[in-house]
Amino acid sequence: MQSIPDNLPPLMQQAIRASQANDSATALSLFEQASQDEPGSPLPHFMMGAELAQLGKMAEAEAAYARAVILAPEFSIARFELGVLQFVTARPAIAMVTWQPLLQLPDSDPLKLFALGYAELASDAFDGALHYFEQGIAANTTNAALNGNIGLLIAEIHRLRATQAINPAAPHEEAAAEEALPDNHFLLSNYNQSRLH
Repeated sequence: MQSIPDNLPPLMQQAIRASQANDSATALSLFEQASQDEPGSPLPHFMMGAELAQLGKMAEAEAAYARAVILAPEFSIARFELGVLQFVTARPAIAMVTWQPLLQLPDSDPLKLFALGYAELASDAFDGALHYFEQGIAANTTNAALNGNIGLLIAEIHRLRATQAINPAAPHEEAAAEEALPDNHFLLSNYNQSRLH
């Protein structure tokens, strides 16, 4: 289980413990209280977004992530996750707008590389997507959960390619690839690492 930073307010620590115990109702209630106690802090909204996404409440999760980004436009992981949620809910163009500030980060920044990978994926440019995703994983030394999610995405690209190689005449395989690749079941599977940064 991911350790909880000592410098977080007690309410946030309680909320994270509830989340780690799969008590989403308590976690969400405590995140909401924390957001009211610290109205200028983006972290409760970000954590709420991750919790809601895990529950499949994508519209509510998007609103929570958006609040985090509005409060802290430089909160890069919140901006990235907001874009991922928009991408996986079939709005890649909106995701690209959300990610635009990430493209100003250094070329070695993993979030920039991952966003570029998703941009390639949106065009079914699998070689480019793999290139950026693999570079991003190599550059990301602080967020193992995010690397795990991108690794699953890479595996899905390879699986789809293998399927296409076996059955190249499948007329809708490539058209369906963009929708099939970013499967919601793993994109928000483990935020204990990413949402504490």
